[in-house]
Amino acid sequence: MLETIGQIDQAITLLVNHFSNASADTLMIVISDKKTWIPLYLGLLFLFNKIFGWKHSLVIVVAIILNLVLTDQISVIFKEYFMRLRPCHEASLTEILKLPHGCGGKFGFVSSHAANTMGLAVLVSMILKNKWMTMAMLSFALANGYSRVYLGKHYFFDVIGGFILGAILAWTVYQIMLYSIKRFKLQ
Repeated sequence: MLETIGQIDQAITLLVNHFSNASADTLMIVISDKKTWIPLYLGLLFLFNKIFGWKHSLVIVVAIILNLVLTDQISVIFKEYFMRLRPCHEASLTEILKLPHGCGGKFGFVSSHAANTMGLAVLVSMILKNKWMTMAMLSFALANGYSRVYLGKHYFFDVIGGFILGAILAWTVYQIMLYSIKRFKLQ
């Protein structure tokens, strides 16, 4: 059973990785780069302040930072525990994979990029409760996850695992945030 899942994972990863050309390579590198998304983060800060005021926005920012720290650190714990090689470190794939942006760390399950971006997307969606913002944030997370597989840095299921971890942690942090807002009367 696990072998079959591994074969499916590898097949999907190779399929996504081989949809490559120079323009797509550049786009995926840009999507995958954390600095690309700084304008989004600044825009969210502005939006939160405009909608909720500075006190409530401060709580939201703390929740986002907590979520980011949790998704990042727990995904690293998963990587060290499972020690699943990234596809670009897998000896049987090194000649097959297209690696337009190098390889990255040794282990890949779960994807920190996927956990971070899905965590942010779910948390922001729960805070704003706006279908357009939800679709935009989920598109941001999905594009980022796709770029990680495309670039050969993660298997498909590494990204799915990261998405699940990010969503669970975002829901948990959202509950903590709601409790904090009520407890300290920050509305």
